[in-house]
Amino acid sequence: MTAEAEAPHRVVCRLGDLLEARGMTLVDLARATGVTVANLSVLKNGRARAIRFSTLTAVCDALGCRPGDLLDVSP
Repeated sequence: MTAEAEAPHRVVCRLGDLLEARGMTLVDLARATGVTVANLSVLKNGRARAIRFSTLTAVCDALGCRPGDLLDVSP
């Protein structure tokens, strides 16, 4: 295993905060985006290892936000 594969990433997802601020649930977001609740849950709970640009675009469109509002890098 490479050092890169072993190192934890520092990307954090603020999906939960954005949903709460908009009074939405994962089910609401799934309906609005066509992304499954399971995939959105993985993203929301910080277990995602990757995100497709199409998913990122759909989530940002539905929440009226930009990628930087959704994702950040912790120190």
